[in-house]
Amino acid sequence: MNFRLTTFSAPSRFYTASGALVPWFWAATLALGLAGLYVGFAIAPTDFQQGDAYRIIFIHVPAAWMSMLIYLVMAFWAALGWMLNARMASMLARALAPTGAMFTFIALWTGALWGKPTWGAWWVWDARLTSEFILLLMYLGYIALTEAIDDPRRAANAGALLALVGVVNVPIIYFSVRWWNTLHQGSSISLSAAPKMVSTMLTSMMLMTLCFWAYSFAVVFTRARAIVLEQESDTEWVRALTQAEGSR
Repeated sequence: MNFRLTTFSAPSRFYTASGALVPWFWAATLALGLAGLYVGFAIAPTDFQQGDAYRIIFIHVPAAWMSMLIYLVMAFWAALGWMLNARMASMLARALAPTGAMFTFIALWTGALWGKPTWGAWWVWDARLTSEFILLLMYLGYIALTEAIDDPRRAANAGALLALVGVVNVPIIYFSVRWWNTLHQGSSISLSAAPKMVSTMLTSMMLMTLCFWAYSFAVVFTRARAIVLEQESDTEWVRALTQAEGSR
């Protein structure tokens, strides 16, 4: 079989292929998560300034990265669905939103846990914290808008417009510590410089990032499969699938 960019654009093909991949992503999530937490909490040394409180970064930083990445991916699929009238692209955008909102909430929550011993406050209206909070509102707005409109096509188009407007906030989050004098510390990892942390800390952070990636694929594919069944319920292949599962 020759694979092309459009190979899995049909909901029926996506449903079959993603169903085979989901168990593997769950297995990767478990293995990477256990390894990352073990390295981060049992092997990585105590920070000489922040003590053991710094270990929250092994959850906080990957969650923050995922919150921004998932929003960009969501906006991409939403725009593709809008421009090309691609149903599967719009379904993927809708499936991504709750997972992105969850990671954004985790980033804000763990940031507050980190901020209390570091800054002496749970929350400050810092540029990065505020822009990350706006990202959460954009996710929730997208979810609310797409769920409020009954017609799937109109809901997808309206959601795509909102998602594209919110893209401008992502570079603001990322570059906020450079553009403004903020309480939030600068990036410890940069593509243009050596990491500012010991190798075990970096290893744990990378393992947790891969864990969150695998988790995102598992959950988003599962949610997308449910959306496919919901929106394609009147098609022949879904009726045949339902009948086959009912006869087991």
